[in-house]
Amino acid sequence: MKITFIGGGKMAEAIIRSIINKKIASPDAIIASDIDPARRTYLQGEYGICVTEDNQRALNSSEIIILSIKPQVLGEVTKQLSGQIEPQQLVISIIAGATISSLSKHLNHNAIVRIMPNMPAQIGEGISVWTATGNVQDSQKKIVASILNALGKEIYFDDEKYIDMATAVSGSGPAYIYLIIESLIEAAVHIGIPREISEKLVLQTVLGSTRVLQKSGKHPAELKNMVTSPGGTTAEGLFELEDGGLRSLLMRAIIASYEKAKMLGKQTE
Repeated sequence: MKITFIGGGKMAEAIIRSIINKKIASPDAIIASDIDPARRTYLQGEYGICVTEDNQRALNSSEIIILSIKPQVLGEVTKQLSGQIEPQQLVISIIAGATISSLSKHLNHNAIVRIMPNMPAQIGEGISVWTATGNVQDSQKKIVASILNALGKEIYFDDEKYIDMATAVSGSGPAYIYLIIESLIEAAVHIGIPREISEKLVLQTVLGSTRVLQKSGKHPAELKNMVTSPGGTTAEGLFELEDGGLRSLLMRAIIASYEKAKMLGKQTE
């Protein structure tokens, strides 16, 4: 199976690495097209794949074409590729906001999969959501699922509308989690704990709390209540968080990300 990457950024690299490590495709069956010569040199040297700066040349004989470019250059790239993709070739897009209808129209192609992976996929701990057009065959869907499982976990949606919603949660979510972790570390340092120890305390607390949630099957509120003693230190801290509007701020952040994702989709039409 031959796979073409249009764009060789960090997420493309994560997919390339996972494909090779899981033996989904060999390095000589992968070609990446990128305008940056330094990036091409790196990908070729690190993974032994083929590289080019010619997008049209990269399409030759590939069964899967993965679009991993920035939304800002989508129009330019689709002009180059329009009419060049064979009906049996599968196009996979990981471009934030770019809708299937827009991709289909600008590429003049109907077999399209839209994916939203997230940053932890770079270490095989991601969650990817995806959907596909009716022209995508079941055998092709199985290949897509195998690629995404190599990146972590995957969820398939029949309705594309959920992709933008998930983008706001799982796509943008890691940044919100990192901001919270950063804040907890800085708070620990502020009250006098050495930074190195603060980092260990916070990271293991976040990791352990997540694993308890996964393994227990309990609602987060139930676990929160188990930690909170009446009149205790946790109750005092939670009062400050609720009084400061943390819950509503996080909800507003998700809603804002969702609205932005929809706006990006309209810009690619």
